[in-house]
Amino acid sequence: MQLFERIAPLRAALKAHRLAGETIGVVPTMGYLHAGHLKLVERAVAESDRVVVTIFVNPTQFGPNEDLDAYPRDLESDLRQLGGLPVDHVFAPPVDEMYGRPMQAFVEVKPLGDILIGEARPGHFRGVATVVTKLFNIVQPDRAYFGEKDYQQLTIIRRMVADLEMPIEIVAVPTVREADGLAMSSRNVRLSPSDRAAATVLARALDKGERLVAGGERDAGLILASTRAVIEAEPRADLRSLDLRDAATLDAVERIGARPVVLLVTARFGDVLLIDQRVAASDGGSTRTGEDT
Repeated sequence: MQLFERIAPLRAALKAHRLAGETIGVVPTMGYLHAGHLKLVERAVAESDRVVVTIFVNPTQFGPNEDLDAYPRDLESDLRQLGGLPVDHVFAPPVDEMYGRPMQAFVEVKPLGDILIGEARPGHFRGVATVVTKLFNIVQPDRAYFGEKDYQQLTIIRRMVADLEMPIEIVAVPTVREADGLAMSSRNVRLSPSDRAAATVLARALDKGERLVAGGERDAGLILASTRAVIEAEPRADLRSLDLRDAATLDAVERIGARPVVLLVTARFGDVLLIDQRVAASDGGSTRTGEDT
């Protein structure tokens, strides 16, 4: 496994792989790796000749009052975990390598980037789309691997790749959960013991919503009310948003039809903001949201 901090030597190494006819998979991360990230890497290893893992805490997707400085970092641990897998290259650039001059060009996906989390965090998805585009241009992968937990991000990247004709297959990997259902996240380490126990309410609430959809309930308002009631019964949960949307387009849904839907939740526990999601379909339907781009 080779560690690169600069773009030029990484590009040279990857050029040799391409000339040899080898496929390249990339797993973009912000580091502080956990089992959810490793599941992405394992999928990439299974489907690609060469695998690149990027580790970069991207400042342009954090707002002025957000937790950029508090975001956990441990490159030594990350490299140790990746060393147990057949990863070929790790790209962990400093900020000045990715943003060596003031940016004048940005990538925005509208209106997908302005709704839901994008409404609460203006500019967040512009930062995401821009840094992912930069990483795609640096690595030039055949496939890129993203977790379904960050569902709006996944949807935006799929649309960006399709609209800009990027020759990259976006592979979605199901959310990896702790034994008690909590979605794995690098932010979980910042939860107090009491908030960590309380945060499992998100998975329980989404379970209920998914069961209602699978059982044939069609009224989106009723599903949301039932899901919200589960969360609001937990006094440590500060519910910020709960939405039910079309799983492919993120359009608002009032009545459930034949297409899969996605429940999206954002809640704060102490000073830690968590997100989770659940794709659901009526009984006998498929939760598949379409072919990967």
